Amino acid sequence: MSEVLEHQHKTDAIRENYTFHEIVRTETLDGSDKVKETKVEESEIFFVNGRRIIRLLKRDGSELNAKEQAKELERVKKEIDGSMKAPRGANRGRGGGQARIVSQILAVAKTSNPRRISFRGRDTLMFDFAGDPTAKASGMDQNAAKKLAGTIWIDEADRQVAHLEVHFYDNFRVGGGLLASVQKGTSINVDQAPLGDGLWMQTASEDHLAARVVIKNLRMNLHIQDFDFKKFDIGTAQKIGLPQ
Repeated sequence: MSEVLEHQHKTDAIRENYTFHEIVRTETLDGSDKVKETKVEESEIFFVNGRRIIRLLKRDGSELNAKEQAKELERVKKEIDGSMKAPRGANRGRGGGQARIVSQILAVAKTSNPRRISFRGRDTLMFDFAGDPTAKASGMDQNAAKKLAGTIWIDEADRQVAHLEVHFYDNFRVGGGLLASVQKGTSINVDQAPLGDGLWMQTASEDHLAARVVIKNLRMNLHIQDFDFKKFDIGTAQKIGLPQ
């Protein structure tokens, strides 16, 4: 597991050298978990100085008009400029801040029940896990990960996480519960896939979120797809504000 965590850290770092497209379908749910509103956004994602930059391309399948594109370009340029000046660090992006979720979970996970299976035609090690309450946590994300339990699929040859299914087995309170709380039953499924030469990337996630923020209850499903990965030259962003 230490080897897997080391590989995951490398994957997180390599991901910042790529640009890719991301489609996020957000389903807002009512109290009975029935869909009352659906929103779909397609964006281009890249990283500057360790920070996730999102350029919106489409809403509900339609490209932004000329005015919207100009406004979005100006917003992105300002965000790039701020990221170049700020201390290096990965921030939480749209789509639930999934950029490093696998690393956060592995850092505090206690595994059990190992078995070997075939997953997508590859030899795979499968473990159950739960957050270790005695593990040393760094930051809010790892503290939240202590409230998680689930199952993890590890590619045996590459020692990479291929699939992750996880749920909150207890409520997690932010700010002592006065600001927000993530409710028991919230679940996250993550897929990672090889892109060649031993390189793996997170390609999809399915999230069911039940939370309370201040006095408002939030219930939603998030369906996220990442695709069209391309090597990104930071010099491009410095010159014109966007990768080409």
